[in-house]
Formats: sequence, structure tokens, C-alpha cells
Amino acid sequence: MLAEGSGGGGRLRGYGVEVTDHPIEAAVEGVPGAVSLAPSSVVPALGGELVLPAGSAVGADTVRAGLLQAGPLAVAGVLANGANVIVTVLLARLLTTRGYGELNVLTGLFLIVSMPGSAVIVAVVRRVTGSMPADRVQRWARRLHRRASVALVVFAVVVLAVGDWLSGVLNQQDVGGVDAILIAGAVWILLCLDRGLLQAHRSYRTLAVNLLVEGGVRTVAMLSLVAAGLGPTGAAVGVLVAEVVTAVHARVAADKVWAAEEPSGLRRRARHAVMGPVGRWMASFRADPDLASPPAERRASLADLVAALVALAMVALLQNVDVIVLGREDPTQSGSYAAVSVASKALVFGAVVLGGYLLPEAAIRWRQGGHALRQLAVTFLLLGIPAALLLTLALAAPHLLLSVVFSSRYLGAESAFLPLVLAMVCLSVTVVLTMYLLAVGRRWITGVLVVGAVAATLAVAGAHGVPRTTARADLAVQAALAAVTVVGFGLVHQRRIGKIHTQP
Repeated sequence: MLAEGSGGGGRLRGYGVEVTDHPIEAAVEGVPGAVSLAPSSVVPALGGELVLPAGSAVGADTVRAGLLQAGPLAVAGVLANGANVIVTVLLARLLTTRGYGELNVLTGLFLIVSMPGSAVIVAVVRRVTGSMPADRVQRWARRLHRRASVALVVFAVVVLAVGDWLSGVLNQQDVGGVDAILIAGAVWILLCLDRGLLQAHRSYRTLAVNLLVEGGVRTVAMLSLVAAGLGPTGAAVGVLVAEVVTAVHARVAADKVWAAEEPSGLRRRARHAVMGPVGRWMASFRADPDLASPPAERRASLADLVAALVALAMVALLQNVDVIVLGREDPTQSGSYAAVSVASKALVFGAVVLGGYLLPEAAIRWRQGGHALRQLAVTFLLLGIPAALLLTLALAAPHLLLSVVFSSRYLGAESAFLPLVLAMVCLSVTVVLTMYLLAVGRRWITGVLVVGAVAATLAVAGAHGVPRTTARADLAVQAALAAVTVVGFGLVHQRRIGKIHTQP
């Protein structure tokens, strides 16, 4: 298989065949990353094995190649997150104070409903890069997507049925906003299924385009509908429109990149022609013996999903617990602290985006007996650029940055800017290493994150709503959590590198 942005050579065990090249890292990268990213680059692929032209050289697994692979994804992440920040700032100016508060409630609902999506990505990547042959991925994905689509429709019907009651419980004025944002969160989970497939195929450029589609459509739709006078409900409908468009793009893209791995035999085409589209759609809900996996693999996949779900839920809590607690302790400071938080916590979203590159690279290499330390270095290098810029601004001009971006109404918590940026740098390190560890099946990181989340909650609660004290307490916990994660990560790789060195 030839994936976008991959420098693959040899045979990929996770795609149904065994690794035959040595050393292991060269077997994964094969073709130089620069060549594989060139628009005119064409290398024929057959099943899970790259077919290289005679006399072609095997490229090195280098940091430069990794930068070429992950670069488009990093740029897309920066642009998409930048668009989100701009939308947040503009909506704060367009909406009334009450309307902005209602939008924050809707945003919280979206985060709660969509939370399983990131865990779905982890589970899909580990499943596809595991024992599943590449020529069966498309059929498996289509069947899973159709079942998930039915579940989405059922969820939407339930939401529409209970929307009036739920909006009353949440004290929301318009039920339409609640309905739209909840359905949008469910669509995002469906979107994550296909993003996981793109990651497993190492189609990083396509994934980058998908991120840009989401950020662009969301920006235009939300601002247009709010400017038209629809208020928070318009913003929620804008999110729904963006997620639907992005999910359709991801489904078409994922189906396309995996289509090359499907067999094209006459028997299969004849069977599909006889069945017709309706018959094929109904057949996708029945068991397929070719796609059946042993019970042990199904249990492992479920365990991966649960571990990732809990771990990423703890990451979300670690990212937002200070804002939640400070808003409860001192509501008068919540607006100014939220402005500081939006600026600093964009780093964590960048870490999650770059995890889209690191996750499949670590999963594939680990299953082959190697590691992805070079790819990890690439991730930290790309993440270090915005981190250094934000730290510079927090040190040199926090007052100016916040007053220009958010207006003087949101000043008052700028003293918390620097410690909060440092805390989010630490959390970004934790997030990146968590994605790596989940990719290689090390579920113990979930327990570490649970302990860290509890400690962070207690620490920021002890600050009693003082912005600077809250940020410092958060920094202390985040730094300790990052240190523990780094030590555990180092121990895991010390054993792996020892095994590599003892191989004949």
C-alpha cells in the first residue's frame, strides 16, 4: 500500500503481511518522504506491499522526512485553530452577554457529546494497523459507517423528542440550538471514524484538507447565521452544518484512499451487480465471515476504546477544570480568565492535531518491533514553534495582546497568562505522549491521567477563584503530571530499545 505522506517500503505486518526488510525502521519508511509528498510521485502499489522501481534506493527515516509528512497537518491545525479563536472573539462582540453565556453552554454540550470521537480514532487506528488485511479495510469501514449512521439517526430522533424538556432544564431560550448542537456532536463522532481511517492509511495531506474544510465552513456558517440575527441558535446550526459537510468530505476521502486495497475480481463485481445498491446496503448489516475477528481481538479493541475514552476525557478535564472552578468561585473574574484561557489553551488543540500524525506512525512501527522516537521529535519540534511564540507574548506583552484581541472589557486576569501558558505547555507534552502510549497499547496512562485530573481539581479549588493563584496551582499539577508521564514513557522505550539491540 502507498499512503500519502508515507515513506513506506517492505511489507507491513499490520496490513495483513509480514515485515521482511531489516532494519525495521527502513522497512517502514522505504521511499524518501520528500518523494512521496511530491504531487507527481507515482509508485505502483499492490495489496500491503510497495512495488518499487528497479534500482530504487531505500530512503532514510529522518526528522526531515517526518517534517515533510507532518508539516501540512501542522499548518492545517494552526489555521483551523486560528479560525476557531477568531470566531470566538467575533462572537463575543456580536452576541449579548446572555447570548454569549448561552453559547458557552451549547459549546459544553457539544464537547460532552463528541467526547467519544477521539477515542474512536485511537481504536480505529489500532484496529486497522493491527491484524486486519488492507484489502478488507474498505468493506469493514463501510459496514461500520452504515451501522453508525443508523445509530446517528436514532440519536437525532431522540434529541428532537426530548429537546423541549432538555432546553428547559438547561435554561436555554431556544430549543433549536440545543437540538442542533447535540446532533452536531454525534456527527463529529461519525467524522472521527473516517479520520481514523485516514490516519491509519497515513493520508496526512487529505486529513489536513479535512481539517481546513471543517474550520472554513464552521467559520463562515457560524458568523453568517449569528450576523443574520439568529443568535446562539444560529451559531449552533452553523456548527451542525460544518460537521455534516466535513463528515461527508471525510467519508468520500477515506473510501477513496482505501478503495485501491480492495480486490477487483470478476466474481466480486458480479455478485455486487446482482445484489444491487439496496441489497448491498442491507447486506452490510449482516455478519461477514471475512471480516470476523477472534474474540481476543474484539476484547482488545474494546479495551483500547474504553481506555482511550477515559484518558481523553481526563485530558479534557485537565484542560478546562481551572475555568470551570474559577467560574464557580468568582463569576466576576470568569470572563477575563476565559480570555487568557482561550489564548493559552490553543496549544493543547495543536497537540491533539499533531497526534493525528503521531498516532498511526507509533502504532505501525511498534507492531513491527520498532519505535517512533523520530516521529515524536518531529511532533515536538512543530509544537514548539507556537509554544515559543505564545510564551514570548505572555512574557513581553500580555496586556497588549488581550486588549487588542478581546478588548479592554476582558482585562483583569493577565497576571495569570504566563503561568497558564506554561501549564498548557506541560499538558501538551502529556497529550502527545498519551497519544503515543495509547497507540502502542500502554493503557496504564489512563490511570495516571485520572489521578492527575483529581489532583488538578483539588488544587485549583484551593485557589478560591483568584486568577493568578488558580493558574499557578494548575501549573504545579500539570508539571508534575508531565514529569510522571515522561518517566513512564522513558521506561517503556528503554525496554523496547533493549529488545531492538538484542535482535540478531
